[in-house]
Amino acid sequence: MALLDALPHAPRYVVCDRGYASNQFREALWDRGSRPVIPTKRNEPQVTCPKWAYRHRHLVENLWARLKEWRAVATRYEKTATSFMAVICIAATADRLKT
Repeated sequence: MALLDALPHAPRYVVCDRGYASNQFREALWDRGSRPVIPTKRNEPQVTCPKWAYRHRHLVENLWARLKEWRAVATRYEKTATSFMAVICIAATADRLKT
């Protein structure tokens, strides 16, 4: 929630993975004015979310999987947030040039 607090305004949608699938977290997002796009855990009843957002959330997952092919991104060798962001930008640029 600290990252969401740092944003200048509430995002329209917040896309998360199953690790954030709790009713308390969903309620907190709704209270902020954001719509959660979080798949439910296997033992929970389905929660409605926009189908287009849920269908396209795999694109973000695929991007992180490709970025983690870079060892510096996967293990976070960089000590500062600025250096780590630079490594992510370099990895994303190299991935984009590859396609």
